[in-house]
Amino acid sequence: MAEENLNMNKIYLKIPLERVGALVGCRGGTKAELEKGTGTTITIDGRNGEVLIEAPVGCPDPSEILRARDIVTAIGRGFSPHKASRLFSDGQLLEVIDLKQVIGDSQNKLTRLKGRVIGENGKTWKLMEQLAGVSLSVYGHTIAIIGDYEEMRVAKEALEMLLRGCMHGTVYKYLNKEHLELKKRKLLLWEPRVEIKPEEEKPKAKGRKKRAGVGE
Repeated sequence: MAEENLNMNKIYLKIPLERVGALVGCRGGTKAELEKGTGTTITIDGRNGEVLIEAPVGCPDPSEILRARDIVTAIGRGFSPHKASRLFSDGQLLEVIDLKQVIGDSQNKLTRLKGRVIGENGKTWKLMEQLAGVSLSVYGHTIAIIGDYEEMRVAKEALEMLLRGCMHGTVYKYLNKEHLELKKRKLLLWEPRVEIKPEEEKPKAKGRKKRAGVGE
């Protein structure tokens, strides 16, 4: 887990040393893109993995420093910079689950649970990304998820089912069912609304009708 210290304009956090290269990128490209996209300044200490994120004084959008923090954390938890860049989009969330809080310090249990989440040849991992619509990273003693609120809800429930020991087939059925529900919600969200206008009343004829005379 990234260790974090937060104040108004600065965030200090720490990522694993082996992830520093991914955060910096080729010739500093990843770091530069992150700074440009969030309007922040990022300082990385390659000796210990400490990262300082600074927002300019009077920054018009203080949420950008939090976005930068989430992207740095995501890369630190094993996501490629490409997958972590999903967090540039509004509505995308990051959640990191620490397996040590679930099973303690047992290395055997940790290895077994990570194996359940990944699945044979990565099958479970791939299905969860495909059906829940999330990006998933299993790294060290954490599982990290990127997705919107509904996608995150589905993925977390599937993960909890796996961690509770549910059969993989049961989890796949749940994911398939929720995948259809997610598709329905997205279709409803993007479906254009048809506005039905009230019918206009026909104007009434002015004046009184002429009465027919006798013999006409």
